[in-house]
Amino acid sequence: MFGTITISDGISMGTEGMKGSLVSREVIADSIETVCFTEGMDGLAVVAACDKNMPGAMMSMARLNIPSVFVYGGAILPGNYAGKDINVQDMYEAVGAFSTRQISLEELIAMERVACPGEGACSGMFTANTMASAIEAMGMSIPGAASIPAVDPRNLDVAHEAGKHLYYMLENGIKPRDIMTRKAFENGIRLVLAMGGSTNAVLHLLAIAREAEVELTIDDFDILSRETPYLTDLRPGGNYVMSDVDKSGGVQVVLKELLDAGMLHGDAKAINGKTLEENLSDVDTKPDERVIFSVPNAKNSTGGLAILKGNLTPEGAVIKVAGTKIEKHEGPARVFDGERSAFEAVTRGSIKDGDVVVIR
Repeated sequence: MFGTITISDGISMGTEGMKGSLVSREVIADSIETVCFTEGMDGLAVVAACDKNMPGAMMSMARLNIPSVFVYGGAILPGNYAGKDINVQDMYEAVGAFSTRQISLEELIAMERVACPGEGACSGMFTANTMASAIEAMGMSIPGAASIPAVDPRNLDVAHEAGKHLYYMLENGIKPRDIMTRKAFENGIRLVLAMGGSTNAVLHLLAIAREAEVELTIDDFDILSRETPYLTDLRPGGNYVMSDVDKSGGVQVVLKELLDAGMLHGDAKAINGKTLEENLSDVDTKPDERVIFSVPNAKNSTGGLAILKGNLTPEGAVIKVAGTKIEKHEGPARVFDGERSAFEAVTRGSIKDGDVVVIR
């Protein structure tokens, strides 16, 4: 057993330290590859649950191409303040509200004390839950495990299953690149779009595809988004968190909806030797039309991400459109040379409604 480096985006957020965040993904991938290669490992089981260690692990699996299983550490449960569920997103907003005197210091501290009730990755559809969902859709993790909270004892069963699956892969010569095919990536992208996943999914899935030697471009995300319905109401664009998805049947309910609508490759293989369609055959839970929606009742007919191109981004930029109806915006550009000056402008209250904040 060995560990790798990891950083917290929550600590580096809003500072120059964020420039090291994406770099850490490469260091993580390199470190896993280095140990497995030099020690001659037969297989690999990775436990990860944060923005960069999850894709970093997947990149190393694709590079090494030895039997591998991904195990998600799980999401944190929401805290409760004044009778409402809150998470890290609310704390970021609370800091802004305090800086503009909308809430008191006592209220801010009271929220801070309950916002993170235990261990686990950020509870909304941020990068960790996005990647966990995508990895399950791609067949590289235990079916049905992506939505299980970090503190849930079912994770012991997941750990046991991971060992069984890894031995199955070893005994049958199944390797990551047998699973991480073009079809698997399309399934992963479709799920991300349907769940309103993080913009980071574009960065990470492109990097993983490159290591797996699968042709994938930024334009593929836009093409798929135009024909993939938005089927969840998850934060930051909605109202619910990953533990609510779990209570509503899990990621498999979303996958089954997409599969039944003919939007997934049902013949894509998973680590247990079964196809996606076979792994979803016993899923009979229907969307609750509150956290998870059916295709006929989709929140939107197109996916939660869009790719934009223009004079500022000739090679493409990604925008999260989940939860918004805004299609056009005009406003003055407020340009900053770094994170600190932008942060100070926000906390001073000098950013006005309608301003476009640009950090060089």
